Amino acid sequence: MSNIFKSRYSILIGFIFYFIIFSFVIRTILFVLSFPHADFSFLEIIRCYLFGFFFDFGTALIITSFYALYLLIFPDRLYHTKWNKVITFCAFFLFLLLTLFSFFAEITFWQEFESRFNFIAVDYLIYTYEVIHNINESYPLPYLISGMVIIALAISYTFNRLKIFKLSFESRTPLKNRLIYTVPLILTAILFSLVIKNSAAEQGNNRYANELSKAGIYSFFAAFKNNELNYHEFYKLINSKNAFNIVRNQLAQKGVSFKKGLTISREIKGTASTYRPNVIMITVESLSAEFLAHYGNTQKLTPYLDTIADKSVFFSYMYATGTRTVRGMEALTLSIPPTPGSSIVRRNDNENLFTVGNVFKEKGYTNTFFYGGDGYFDNMNHFFGNNGYNIVDRGRKLLDETYQGSRKLITDQDVTFENAWGICDEDIFNVVIKDADEKYNHQQLFNDFVMTTSNHRPFTFPTNKINLPPGSREAAVRYTDYAIGKFIEKIKTRPYFKNTVIIIVADHCASSAGKNEVDISKYQIPCMIFNLKNQPHMIISKMTSQIDLFPTLWHLLGWNYASEFYGQNVLDEHYQPRVFLGTYQKLAYLKGDSLMLLSPHRKVDTYLYDKSKNIQIPHQLSKKVMDEGIANYQTAFDLFKDGKLKLK
Repeated sequence: MSNIFKSRYSILIGFIFYFIIFSFVIRTILFVLSFPHADFSFLEIIRCYLFGFFFDFGTALIITSFYALYLLIFPDRLYHTKWNKVITFCAFFLFLLLTLFSFFAEITFWQEFESRFNFIAVDYLIYTYEVIHNINESYPLPYLISGMVIIALAISYTFNRLKIFKLSFESRTPLKNRLIYTVPLILTAILFSLVIKNSAAEQGNNRYANELSKAGIYSFFAAFKNNELNYHEFYKLINSKNAFNIVRNQLAQKGVSFKKGLTISREIKGTASTYRPNVIMITVESLSAEFLAHYGNTQKLTPYLDTIADKSVFFSYMYATGTRTVRGMEALTLSIPPTPGSSIVRRNDNENLFTVGNVFKEKGYTNTFFYGGDGYFDNMNHFFGNNGYNIVDRGRKLLDETYQGSRKLITDQDVTFENAWGICDEDIFNVVIKDADEKYNHQQLFNDFVMTTSNHRPFTFPTNKINLPPGSREAAVRYTDYAIGKFIEKIKTRPYFKNTVIIIVADHCASSAGKNEVDISKYQIPCMIFNLKNQPHMIISKMTSQIDLFPTLWHLLGWNYASEFYGQNVLDEHYQPRVFLGTYQKLAYLKGDSLMLLSPHRKVDTYLYDKSKNIQIPHQLSKKVMDEGIANYQTAFDLFKDGKLKLK
């Protein structure tokens, strides 16, 4: 077997060594980046590198398996030709560039999400326009590409100096030896890809250690393969009838009457108020609670939002349901717990669902979705356009796809600043006011879903607006606060302002990564309802979820309405605080200090959550709490998958 180093397989072996060495370097860089945020034990560090080597070696075998097959089937008389040398060298150099790019991408992805490649990376691969422009605006791309080419040339030169190419092209490797070398390699690669799950690296509760133990490329393809998970196949189940009974009991508040059957459909009785204000919901990109002074921040990043919070119905203890914009959109339109896999916004068969917009439509409102980028991204236009919302976005072109509502493009005349993700927040707010002016002139009530973009990497925005230069998260938060302040001051001059409620809520936090698999503190977001008539400042300090926002608002408005929502009026005396939080595979249910995590392979982990220390202590929870968590996620999955969230 030692002769393999002096055979035509020398390039393949050299590439495997290169891949493992560079993977070790990247793992070390990621370890250094995460070290200030994670409390690594010595054993966890050892595990990171041992498991990491195992995954790196398996990934290297998978990458080289096709080349191994090539080496097996090519006879010597063809292998020693000039054209084979050219093809081999070009393929070698191309794979060097691809793997180097993946290593660079892992670092940038970790800086944003503190994770190996996951579903987000898979999603981003689809939207190359936004992603490439974002990378180009965030990093000196020409220098980075040049650097990768130089590194690839240096590696090629090293291979040449070590006579690896010479050994490969001048060797004579009999078919018998080629079979001995290739067959075990390919079989091992196949066995590794079929048997070794990416989750095998998750051996403890330290999320950073788990992620560092993985290999980026292998994680990417694992995420690609598992983009949607069937709850019934992978998660803990209870009897379906019991599950619906549990959820209905949780939703049984004052004035609620349920329909019969396995459903949560119900009629909700309010005071039959005729108060119908316009509603503008500003969904702020990545606005973690920790940015506001109300939560202890001393950087004065959000002076306007902190002022508005003191004049609003302020949800001081609200949690996002997920870690991506589309998950926040799902919660704020469908009022549903997160289901495993991608957000419903990105799923197939997500048209004609019962949404928040349907309640407003029944009251005579026009629903509009505003986005400063191209709403094609993340399937947003398809979802909103086929669920009763008109669309106003900065699309590059009008697509052939038709929507139930209209689509209007934001013109160049409305834009003063734009980056990869869309126009700046000031510009989108001006578009919203322009649209509101038109609707008011036509005596049309409106419900607006406004999605901001400025608080997103590359964190660029118009200059000379705030006292911080563009390019950092803190500056972007400060600018977004500034833009919201300008918007409210401007809309206050409009005649319809006295009958317009403004909601400010985050889609998710700036970062979801932490020591724990689902770090509860990284899901807390601010939410406030401003300018509600006859409603003095009120702090809602109960633990609440994004899905509870509109049911609580409609209670404050006194509306009667039909509901298919999991969200509740949190002001009801029977409300029991609980929240739903999820990643793509992990589903969390937090009730009081009782925390349950549902994972694939029907795994259930239970803890006591100490909010003051942000620690999760393993603890056996009561069957009642565990069944509640399972029931909510199981029924939410069933209702969507069975088409029971569709409009009747």
